[in-house]
Amino acid sequence: MQINQPASHYDIVVIGAGMVGASFAQFLNNELRNTKLSILVVEAVAPASSEQPSFDARSTALSFGSRKIFERMGVWESLAEHTAPIQKIQVSDRGHFGSAWLDCAEHNQDALGYVLENRQLGAVLNPILQQAAGIDYLAPAKISAVKPEQKCMRLSVDCCAESGDAETEKQYDVQANLVVLADGGRSPISGQLGISQNRTDYEQQALIANIAFEKAHENVAYERFTEQGPLAVLPLNDFENQHRGALVWTLRKEQVPVINEMNEEEVLAALNEQFGQRLGRITQIGKRFNYPLSLSVANEQVRPHLVLLGNVAHTLHPVAGQGLNLALRAVESLVEALIEGVKSGNAPGDMVVLQPYFESRSDDQRNTIALTDKMIKVFSTAKLAPALSRKAGLLAVDLLPGVRKGFGRQAMGLQSW
Repeated sequence: MQINQPASHYDIVVIGAGMVGASFAQFLNNELRNTKLSILVVEAVAPASSEQPSFDARSTALSFGSRKIFERMGVWESLAEHTAPIQKIQVSDRGHFGSAWLDCAEHNQDALGYVLENRQLGAVLNPILQQAAGIDYLAPAKISAVKPEQKCMRLSVDCCAESGDAETEKQYDVQANLVVLADGGRSPISGQLGISQNRTDYEQQALIANIAFEKAHENVAYERFTEQGPLAVLPLNDFENQHRGALVWTLRKEQVPVINEMNEEEVLAALNEQFGQRLGRITQIGKRFNYPLSLSVANEQVRPHLVLLGNVAHTLHPVAGQGLNLALRAVESLVEALIEGVKSGNAPGDMVVLQPYFESRSDDQRNTIALTDKMIKVFSTAKLAPALSRKAGLLAVDLLPGVRKGFGRQAMGLQSW
C-alpha cells in the first residue's frame, strides 16, 4: 500500500518502480504472501506520472516466456487485452534477396510474443503497488545514500511531506537486509557503491515512434536490417480505425540531427524507402524519441545484501527485443532463490542465497548478450564478408527446420521452458 514515511527496517527494499522493479515487487509479494517478509518499494517519480521513464511512450515486445512469468504473477489477464500478439516474424536484409520467417504454428503456440505499450504496463502495475497489503510503496521519494554494513544495507530515504501549503523534505534512516537495485541504466546509486560498467558504444541511436500504415499488419513483426542498423516494426492494436505499429529505427549518430530536422513528410519518405511496401505506405508517424544505443554490463551484479536487476545490471541493444525479457527471467530466478532461502532459514541478503541465483543466470545472460551484440556487428555494415555471412544465416534460418526452431525458441524466451 502507499505510505507517507518508511519504517526503520525492512527485509527487502526495492529501489525503482519501473517495469523491472514493479514486476519484481509484485512477483515477490505474490509468491511470499504467506511469509512475514517486509517489502519497501521506493520510487523517485509520483505514481501515474508521465515523467516515469520506464512507462513512457515506447512499446515493449514481450516474449511468450515473459507471458508465462506475468501469468504466474497474476497480472497477465489485465495486460492481455492491451497486447497485440506476434504470430509471425519476418527477418530481411535490405538490398539482398530472400528473408527468413518464424511462425508460432511451428511451436504449437498461439503467439511468438506480444507487443504492449509501456504506459499500459504501468497502468496495471502501479495500482497494484499502491494497494498491495504486503508492500510499502513510497513515492515520490529518493535514496540519497546507501551504506553497506556487516549485516545489512543502511539507506538514507528522502521524501516530501506536506507542511501547510508547502512541501518539505524529510530524511529517514532505513535498514534493509537486501537491497534490489532496479533504478535504470543511469543509476546514481550504482556509481555511489563503486560498481563499474563494461560499456560498448554502438555509435547509433534508436528513433522510437508509433506509426500508421495502409494495410493491416496481420500480427506480423518485421525486423529489417539496413547498412545503418536494424529497423523493426512491431504490431500494435488498431486505434481509431488506423493500422498501427511500433517503430524502432536504428540510425548512425551522424544521421540523427539530419532526421530530427526533417518534417513529418520527409521522415515518412525516408522511412518508406528503408522499410519498403510490406504494409503499404507508412502514412503517419507520432511523436519521435531518440535514445543512444550501447551495451552495458555491470561488473558486479550481486554483493552481500545487494542485487542489481534490469538496465542497471545489463543494457542491451533493442535488436530482437531481448532486454526486458532477459530481466524478467532474472526476476523469476531471484524470487525462486529467495523462496528457497526463506525455506532454508537464510536471510534474503545472504550470499548463500544470492550467489547461486547469479550463477543460475550466467549462461542465459551471456548467450542473450552475445546474440544481440553479434547481430549488430554482422547486420550493421555493408562490407562484403559480413553481408555474405548474414545472407547464409538467413538462408539457414529459413531452410533448416532445426535452426529455425532453435531461433524461434530463443525469440520466444523459452530457453528454460
